[in-house]
Amino acid sequence: MAIDYGRKRTGLAVTDELQLIATGLATVETHRLAAYLDEYLRKESVELFVVGEAKHLDNTPSESARFIEPFVATLRKRYPSIPVERIDERFTSKIAFQAMIDGGLSRKQRQNKGLIDTVSAVLILQNYMQKKEYETKRQ
Repeated sequence: MAIDYGRKRTGLAVTDELQLIATGLATVETHRLAAYLDEYLRKESVELFVVGEAKHLDNTPSESARFIEPFVATLRKRYPSIPVERIDERFTSKIAFQAMIDGGLSRKQRQNKGLIDTVSAVLILQNYMQKKEYETKRQ
């Protein structure tokens, strides 16, 4: 499960059992995220959390990192049996917005920030899966 954590909304994405395709799951108001994850994990198995790592171009943490880091610590404590991986999330929101344009979504649909958050989570998960596949092939 990928998590694009935000102060107001959090985008979530999951993959199939074969880990071939990342799919948007939901955008959840961040203050409701813990309850959503608890409910989801009662029904579904999650092997790993992939959380976006917010960085500037010079590789230093961005302003949003100060909100993401405490969330990651809480996630690890709340679900100790599920590992947490981090992956660079630079440009995911911009790429998500461009993907929505390329996909033919109307201007009104593109203004749905929740959709951008979900697409960003999909991109985070796809990037993670591609990185994992690349590393596996190099071994």
